[in-house]
Amino acid sequence: MLGVAFSPDGLKLACASSKGYIDVRRTDNLRVLFQFTVSNSPVRGIVWSPNGQQLVSISHNKLQFWNSSNGHQIGQASGRKRYNSLAISSDGSFIATASNDKTVRLWCTKTHQQIGEALDHTVVATCVAISPDAELLVNGGKDGKVQVRLVENVLSTAMQLDSSYDSYFAHWALGRNLYRRPLSDAEKVIENSPSSYLGYEMKHKALHAGQRYDEAIEALDSMLSKLNDTPDPQIRQLHRKYVKQSKVDDAIRGAVHTRLESAPLRLLETSTGYLCNREAQIRIFMKSTEYKKLLYESMIRAPINTESINKAVAKFFGWVMLSHRWDRKEPLLHNIQGRVVYELNEVGGIEKLRKFCRKARDLGYRWAWSDTCCIDQENNVELQRSVNSMFVWYHQSALTIVYLSDVPPSAEWGALANSDWNTRGWTVQEFLAPRVILFYRADWAPYLNDHSDNHKKSAAIMQELENSTGINTRALVAFRPGMRDAREKLKWVSTRVTTLQEDIVYSLFGIFGVHLPVIYGETKQNALGRLLQEIVGRSGDITVLDWVGKASDFNSCLPADVTSYEAPPFTLPSLLGDVMRRSVSKLRNTVAVELASKLYTLLDNLSLPRFTNYRLQLPCIAFPVTKVRQRHGQHGGIYYTYDVEADGLQDLLITTENTLTQFSPAQPTPQKFFIIRPWDRHDLGLPDFSDDAQRVLEPPLPSQLDSPDESPGENEPNEMDAHSQALRLIVRLGQPFAALLVAQQRGWEYKRIASDYRIIACVKDMASIENMMDVRMLEML
Repeated sequence: MLGVAFSPDGLKLACASSKGYIDVRRTDNLRVLFQFTVSNSPVRGIVWSPNGQQLVSISHNKLQFWNSSNGHQIGQASGRKRYNSLAISSDGSFIATASNDKTVRLWCTKTHQQIGEALDHTVVATCVAISPDAELLVNGGKDGKVQVRLVENVLSTAMQLDSSYDSYFAHWALGRNLYRRPLSDAEKVIENSPSSYLGYEMKHKALHAGQRYDEAIEALDSMLSKLNDTPDPQIRQLHRKYVKQSKVDDAIRGAVHTRLESAPLRLLETSTGYLCNREAQIRIFMKSTEYKKLLYESMIRAPINTESINKAVAKFFGWVMLSHRWDRKEPLLHNIQGRVVYELNEVGGIEKLRKFCRKARDLGYRWAWSDTCCIDQENNVELQRSVNSMFVWYHQSALTIVYLSDVPPSAEWGALANSDWNTRGWTVQEFLAPRVILFYRADWAPYLNDHSDNHKKSAAIMQELENSTGINTRALVAFRPGMRDAREKLKWVSTRVTTLQEDIVYSLFGIFGVHLPVIYGETKQNALGRLLQEIVGRSGDITVLDWVGKASDFNSCLPADVTSYEAPPFTLPSLLGDVMRRSVSKLRNTVAVELASKLYTLLDNLSLPRFTNYRLQLPCIAFPVTKVRQRHGQHGGIYYTYDVEADGLQDLLITTENTLTQFSPAQPTPQKFFIIRPWDRHDLGLPDFSDDAQRVLEPPLPSQLDSPDESPGENEPNEMDAHSQALRLIVRLGQPFAALLVAQQRGWEYKRIASDYRIIACVKDMASIENMMDVRMLEML
């Protein structure tokens, strides 16, 4: 080892190795907590920050900053010097290094950037130290000489050279009251030259250094007034370097309004424990030091930097969302409104809420949100707005905390998958929407002891979540709402439960990016029907018709329950390039190309599916059913099995709880039955540019990743002629497909006959195009 250092609390020991790594150990038994690689050269020195949150190391040519809880690098000094020694100030605000290039340098521990210019030493600087009061900087060299400098002089020089160091110097100087001397000097200048702007310029800078922002802004306004009143035109030009307070204030208020548009209606202030509405949040901001500092620092640099304003506002109003499994006794709005959360009796969910607020506060966040108490559940307008906005709230949050109340401290990998939290309907959007998420066990320690700042970057945790949910890791990490792959998304919640039956559907609104009325008291059939109607109507996606089970009263083509999507979606067999080319080549000699082109045109001209007054206008290819016979020994009980024959299709076996009328050509029935293939425009083989746009926003699912493109043959151009397109269509139509059995009702209306198993149909002969020419738009009840 080349260096060791105790943590400020004395519980840990950091050991710098000659092999380029650092061990962090417990001091009581020297057990290694974790180890991380620093460099391929020896680690020459190491120090802890006084708050224990950072480790700083030097190796041969690197100065690096590390998160002391997990060893993740959080910064690295620019440039490559040969470092010999380092020291940290007692307040942890800056680092000093001594280098072979005959310099001593200061580095900010917050930004990890160099402060000011390098300080020259006559020879190679071998060692450096900072006095306990952080006022003196001492360094020595190979010549045996020691050099002592005032830190105040070094920092004030840096500030004069670069105004970006202004706030840093102010923070350092504040604790030592060093701003009082320049403030006194400023007052003397004002007294001697009251009409000059110079004294007020000195005054606002000194007050800023003392973090007396109200007075600094007042002095700055006085300075601007003096600049306007001066007869000297050159001095008046200096006014352009600054911005009026009213303009900056308008810009800040606009940024606040924009930020709060996507924020929850109420938030808990973690420092006080009070629940605040938006008006209260804005009042707290306008009185805060953060606002006054932002106002001042935006005034002194023209033009207005909207990016820095937006960043500061976003940081102040950053909120933490809670995702959890409800207990029996959760606090509601009326339980906490006007009261301090930290002072309430620790019963039921109150204890969980208190610890959640403390955790959010300890992580550095001012605001926290929990669904149990931050929504007025008695207000239907607010409840509807909240349900439709919740996905956005989770997505825009600074952090989402998942509390696994049933995962004990001793839990290992797999406990998250088995948690009751992972069975609930609402939690799907609560882990898909956030960009930053942390999982906590019952004792509020990080799951798997993973102390990283975002568990979406944890391969182990994301793999466990993928295994248990069936959601691809890429979608888990970077999900975007939308209609694409609707059938797959419905499967995600098919086995999950909610306390209120309608909520399983409402929890999907954000995932699909839809805003629909929330009508508590309606049946889940009606709620699901409204959602599926919106999906089909807006996207034309007919994959939502791929289900088995009981039909909905909303429309017979839709399921009564989302559990009907539990089975994996039906996917057509992949048509690799060689298979498609051989099939097309074979068809050229066996089918009438003109007839294939006619079918292509018919299908190309079909309208998209649409819903009107609960009726589905469904484009399809229809195959008339010619025979229905119940299988012997299969009658009675709940289910019935039937042999079904249809023109142009191979014989089918259908199991349903519906009793079908038996008929045959010898014993016909007046009611018409059809096996239909719902028409999907993707089967035309045309590029779908809207899909491409969505693909940029949403990671592909496994089924998309595994399906190879149908590339044209070597002798076929990329832009195929009409005949080739038509023949490719016939090949696709010759593949097995998920079919529907429908029965004609009065007039030209039809109903789907639900089946308890997926109906997979296949044409007898793809060359017999006549059997696929019955293209129609059915009105489904």
